[in-house]
Amino acid sequence: MTYLGAFATRCLFNTQLRCQIPRRSFSRSVTCFKASNKKKSLDPENPKDKWNYNENPFDGSVSVDVGKLRLVDANSLEKEHTPPHGVKMLVRDFIEDSLYNPNYGYFPKQATIFSGKETTFDFPSLRDSAEFQETVGAKYANYGIDKHDGPGRQLWHTPTELFKPWYGRAIARCLVSEYLLKYFPYEDFVIYEIGAGNGTLAMDILNLLQEEYPEVYERTRYNIIEISGSLVKLQKAKLTKAHPCAKVTHKSIFHWDVTEPSPCFFISMEVIDNFAHDVVRYDLDTLQPYQGLVTIDDNGDFDMIYTKVTDPLIISFLNTRKILNHQPPINSLLLKSEVARKFYRSLPFAPNLSPAEYIPTRLLNLLRTLRNHFPRHRLLLSDFSSLPDTIPGVNAPVVQTRFQNITVPCTTLLVKQGYFDIFFPTDFERLRDMYEFILAQPQSLSGPSAEQLISARLTPLTSTASSFETGSTFFSSYQPSNRRRPVDGMTSASGLPIGERKSSVFSHAQFLETYAELDKTRLRNGENPMLDFYKNVKFLF
Repeated sequence: MTYLGAFATRCLFNTQLRCQIPRRSFSRSVTCFKASNKKKSLDPENPKDKWNYNENPFDGSVSVDVGKLRLVDANSLEKEHTPPHGVKMLVRDFIEDSLYNPNYGYFPKQATIFSGKETTFDFPSLRDSAEFQETVGAKYANYGIDKHDGPGRQLWHTPTELFKPWYGRAIARCLVSEYLLKYFPYEDFVIYEIGAGNGTLAMDILNLLQEEYPEVYERTRYNIIEISGSLVKLQKAKLTKAHPCAKVTHKSIFHWDVTEPSPCFFISMEVIDNFAHDVVRYDLDTLQPYQGLVTIDDNGDFDMIYTKVTDPLIISFLNTRKILNHQPPINSLLLKSEVARKFYRSLPFAPNLSPAEYIPTRLLNLLRTLRNHFPRHRLLLSDFSSLPDTIPGVNAPVVQTRFQNITVPCTTLLVKQGYFDIFFPTDFERLRDMYEFILAQPQSLSGPSAEQLISARLTPLTSTASSFETGSTFFSSYQPSNRRRPVDGMTSASGLPIGERKSSVFSHAQFLETYAELDKTRLRNGENPMLDFYKNVKFLF
């Protein structure tokens, strides 16, 4: 199976198609977690006990006292020009540093987004999907062949680029239909996009508005929030002259501190798959969770250790998951019965920890940012719901690079920073539950108050009357299950205090069948690659 043929992952395209690629890793040492049926403490004063949970099969001794390693995070490493040695960090900080460090990170220094050289495909002229793949392969070949022995150009594509402008136009039709239904002509059409890549999606959306909805275009404000400095320059060069209503801000969404009081649409297309995750494992005796930390010794060798959960973000995620009744990945019988756990642990070679689980803690950060700084937003999010060739673990990522013109998937997370793409699948049903739960929580103290929102801009859709939340239950205590609680001081599109409609999950095909101009991407034999590919992608809207 080729990556392009299945469209199962972002493709680091191999111009020599259908090569069988052995899995391999470029880390200097690989740590495997041995099963143990001995009960030992994680007492930091007892290295032997502590390392019971992190035994190295290649060396029985501990090469460095982990307690002496410097604890760092991704923010403190932004000033580093080379990957650090003699440190330890949470897994999410290791991933974030590997992907986004401005001096050696994968996206600022290695990644190249396939753009088709600003040309589009003539879909109706192509015979079938095989010819379409061959045409894409030819365009990839235009980027040249890696001539050196190290990791080559990290080239990958998105559906926005492959199916432009039709994919972007489908997104535009979705957004503009909601805007016309709810806010026109009382509010501006405000759009925020994170991770805008080459700026192609923004260009396609704004082009459609300019051509088909000129009245809406005049009231459009398109804002891109971009962490990559090189992509910021590319986006500004592409959009500024063509669409003066577009604004690009060089900033991480996790550092965002400006409140948008107006109704807005927030777009995230294939972004959250690269959001950093943490790793947790559960003690199968006590069900106590342990957090994973990556250690890097003075020689640059990697290892993974587990300690009791102390990180506030991990604690918050686990508590939220418990409230939502999202069970950890442990057999239900073991979860419910201490007797069953004792029996299981008494079996020969029974593990002392549950399998590693990758939890989307940075995604929780994003949801809180939306709640606090975009209180009247509507989220349109799309990403992978499943992935092949993942490393071992629950909700584990794909770790891959391009080496000598061949895409190489790895079997470990512990790889050299900056040279590997690390991306995760998303459980969209759980995401929807957590998203709606977070939005229903009170805003943080730093978030805007209802009075601030109202004073920012008065429109026919705002009111200074008594609480809508109170008014919504004046005649009845019934609250529709598919509606959110109303934001105090803000009426819904219907003018009634009933709250906005909750988000739903759609398959890739379902979404495009609703909004896309499918005749534009249909091939001669009737196939439609925009529908048939990316079957492992879903939408939240």
